[in-house]
Amino acid sequence: MFHSMQYIYEVYKERSFSKAAANLYISQPSLSAAVKKVEEKIGAPIFDRSVSPIQLTECGEHYIRSVEEIMEIQHRFENYLNDLNELKSGQIAIGGSNLFASYILPPMIARFTRKYPLVKIHLVEADTPQLMDQLFRGSLDLVIDNCQFPEAVYHPHFLAEETLLLAVPRSFSSNQKNQACQLTLEDIRQNRHLETDFPCISLQDFAGEPFIFLRSGNDTRSRAEKICQIEGVTPNVILKLDQQVTAFNICRYGMGVTFVGDTLLKHIPDARECCFYKLDNPQTRRSIFFYYKQTRFVTRAMEEFIKNAGQI
Repeated sequence: MFHSMQYIYEVYKERSFSKAAANLYISQPSLSAAVKKVEEKIGAPIFDRSVSPIQLTECGEHYIRSVEEIMEIQHRFENYLNDLNELKSGQIAIGGSNLFASYILPPMIARFTRKYPLVKIHLVEADTPQLMDQLFRGSLDLVIDNCQFPEAVYHPHFLAEETLLLAVPRSFSSNQKNQACQLTLEDIRQNRHLETDFPCISLQDFAGEPFIFLRSGNDTRSRAEKICQIEGVTPNVILKLDQQVTAFNICRYGMGVTFVGDTLLKHIPDARECCFYKLDNPQTRRSIFFYYKQTRFVTRAMEEFIKNAGQI
């Protein structure tokens, strides 16, 4: 009944027999025949072929859930064998947003690969909801994120603290009254913004400027809204974007004010087009974690990756 489960799961993922056949390097008629044979054996169709793209039937949904459970069992056993091999083989799948995939994970992966060159690393870049879903389904082993995942489902491993700062295009006249509060990139790298005596600004001073926010569902967006609410500012949001890196780059081109984490700012070579400011607001502080599923077997590869992650 499950001897062709990889074929059926590929069709489910691609929602197409032709795309699945190409991925599996078999002909479409052979793939269709294999799926049909399984459907005949269980006595019910797995796919509704009357719609485009094809969809799962009710029976198909139960079949796919069973396949994912089987794959999870296989994955756990493979990881167990990899542990026995002392990381001389195996793989680890890690996910992160554009910020973490571009700036934070590459040096971590490089350190791990130098120590364990035979362990394959798969890096997945996606937004937080997609990463959480893939972590739940088992296609990712670890996710790095600054959003709080439900601890009943995902285990958090603390990595670092992060502080949100206000980034303002240098060309904006609102910078003039706050020159004494401006932070340079070097200040941020040296954590001067974390010193208790470093002056904070009032968001009211920038209330008349255009703002760039992230889309709903993003932790930075939620915190930005709460900061504005506490400060009594109704921002003129001209753009809503998916990624913090994109919002900051648009800020650098003089289009608007945005909130940006010091994690990103510590990893860019230059940002002379912007001024940075500290805000006196509890919403600016958050933690960065590695997450893995509570019920997942923690492999030695996962343990070693976290152990060798170092500082960010």
